[in-house]
Amino acid sequence: MKRPCSKQRTPAPLPTPPLPAGHAGANQRATALRTTASPWVLRCHLVAAFLLAASGLRLSAASLYVAPNGSDQNPGTAAKPFATLERARDELRRRKAAGPPPRGGITVELAAGRYELTRPFTLTAQDSGTQTAPIVYRARRGATVRLSGGRLIKGWTPVVDPAVLARLEPAARGHVWQADLRALGVTDLGEVVASGKRLELFFRDQPMTLARWPNEGFVTITEVLGPTPVDIRGTKGCKEAVFAYAGDRPKRWAQDQDVWAHGYWFWDWADSRQPVAAIDTAQRVIRLRPPYHSYGYRKGQWFYVFNLLSELDQPGEWYLDRERGRLYFWPPTPLTTGAAEVSLAPALVALDGVAHVTLRGLVLEACRGAAIEGTGCQSDLIAGCTIRNTGASAITLAGTATGVVGCDIYQTGAGGITLTGGDRRTLTPGRLYADNNHIHHYSRWERVYQPGISLHGVGNRATHNLISNAPHMAIGFSGNDHLLEFNEIHSVCFESNDAGAIYTGRDWTMRGTVIRYNYLHDISGFEGRGCVGVYLDDQFSGTTVYGNLFYRVTRAAMIGGGRDCSIANNIFVDCVPATHVDARGLGWAADGFAGLKASLIALPYQVPPWSTRYPQLVNILADDPMAPKGNVIAHNICVRGRWGDFEGKAKPLVRFEDNLLDQDPLFVDAPHQDFQLRANSPAYRLGFQRLPLEKIGLYHDAVRASWPVQDPVRPASKPGAATQTRKPI
Repeated sequence: MKRPCSKQRTPAPLPTPPLPAGHAGANQRATALRTTASPWVLRCHLVAAFLLAASGLRLSAASLYVAPNGSDQNPGTAAKPFATLERARDELRRRKAAGPPPRGGITVELAAGRYELTRPFTLTAQDSGTQTAPIVYRARRGATVRLSGGRLIKGWTPVVDPAVLARLEPAARGHVWQADLRALGVTDLGEVVASGKRLELFFRDQPMTLARWPNEGFVTITEVLGPTPVDIRGTKGCKEAVFAYAGDRPKRWAQDQDVWAHGYWFWDWADSRQPVAAIDTAQRVIRLRPPYHSYGYRKGQWFYVFNLLSELDQPGEWYLDRERGRLYFWPPTPLTTGAAEVSLAPALVALDGVAHVTLRGLVLEACRGAAIEGTGCQSDLIAGCTIRNTGASAITLAGTATGVVGCDIYQTGAGGITLTGGDRRTLTPGRLYADNNHIHHYSRWERVYQPGISLHGVGNRATHNLISNAPHMAIGFSGNDHLLEFNEIHSVCFESNDAGAIYTGRDWTMRGTVIRYNYLHDISGFEGRGCVGVYLDDQFSGTTVYGNLFYRVTRAAMIGGGRDCSIANNIFVDCVPATHVDARGLGWAADGFAGLKASLIALPYQVPPWSTRYPQLVNILADDPMAPKGNVIAHNICVRGRWGDFEGKAKPLVRFEDNLLDQDPLFVDAPHQDFQLRANSPAYRLGFQRLPLEKIGLYHDAVRASWPVQDPVRPASKPGAATQTRKPI
């Protein structure tokens, strides 16, 4: 992806606002970058040097070796390696019991090949390193090391059973193959939908599609037929999952069992997968099993049906007959062109109370849950890994000073990286970080509220990441004093509306987060109906949105009734609208007061450090608390698009200052998406500060999993896509 800027600089960059508490080191680095001759190159060198040192590569005093053709009876030398990670771990435990590890630590080096894991590789506190003697598990330089939670499937035979062939479309007969999983030793066939229990099929390192109708996109509910009406703020539907559809395709499904439907049943941002109870093909009515979707069902919403042998009708689709243990598959290319495997292991790596351990350069894939799960982590590092084809998220870490750096993450069943750390009562930062990661094509199963990066707690950061091609959120956060900086985000929220690329909500107390120097572009929602770039939902307060570039983002920056937020020094190009502020707390959302107050009084907000860090909270209950007071919108540039949507009750409470509207800001090269300003831009006379656009996004260094990175923008979906049905019966 081309960077949205040039190297031209204004003569004297103005100072930037301070970072949230807990990021002083980052602030010092930012100051250093502004005063050096080549800040971007220097930063890359500094980060690479730090990570190399943290991985114990320069100081490593000892090594153990593992190889697929090794033996756990070997001594673990380069000439006679171990066969498993567990054996190397146990050898490290034996050595630590005999004495402290050598200064510089120990590296466990894995030779190229595939390592099949049936259970997670587990490290506990006894497997920790120290600051001066870290433990590193890494791939041999230049080698592809694959930790797989799957089982390779062999022994494919053509489908010849007349009963099965009769259920397939004529065009599919002769293309579908079958394998007997039980004969291959696969006895845990999992479940169709349950997270962490789903068995999936991968071929040539790509997830295959569980047979479905329609093959692409959705069909719509033509009428809701449940007896109990639902009316949510004027939006009407019904409680029960009984609804009509168009066409006669379901007549083919008479013999299919355990059929499921996935839909956005009432709101465009809330989906669920539910089993089908019955289909009346004469009346064209589908009934789903309870429990029903929490909001209900509504005419015009979209869904598809899956897990049907009868719909295995195109390359890349598969179906599992759990009763017989038979896997059916129409491969997209001949089976001889690649490996097929099914996911078995619940996870791949488990970290429990581990400190000073690094995983570097590994490929982790084909598990039913998350690839890496860690609790109580301290100064651990996941670096330069490729994580793909997971049943749940990629990495979930809780602890302090632990990071994920330089990884490629894609084709996950849920989100990407979740980081949790810090103490909210004391506002102690967790200092967890996600930096320089490429996260894309995620949330294959869990479609909404599964961000590429999630930050929770206090004082954590997401920096220099490229996040794209997801049905819903890119970054989500809760808590205080986080930093979201230098990220590029595009082509997200493509299957949902009223959604946020960067999203949070429903709290007065989760203050102090800074969202700055990010590039958000080409984000327009499902069928182009609209979504939000930075979405501060339902009274979320005390957040700074500074120095970001928004290009072709609907409702780019939104304050949803919150207080003490700042939208400043941003560039909005082709955004409709660029900014939004409402007073929902004085209207339809007034009933949210009780929940907001409960979250407030649960914290020591009237005594230090809270009272000094967030003085606006001390007397909030006596200051018309549901009114959107204290918001500032200043020094922004808006070109084309529309400047703002400001509710009548909210607009008088907002401080507007020196925004450049409907005037040429003198971009360097807008037709080629170079939105840096020329030195004589009129925006500078209004106090606008130059944006360091050249620093946004991924950077190349020693631990980046791949380079260069190509990440094209997803074509925008068009209205009507949800109503398109497939071929006739």
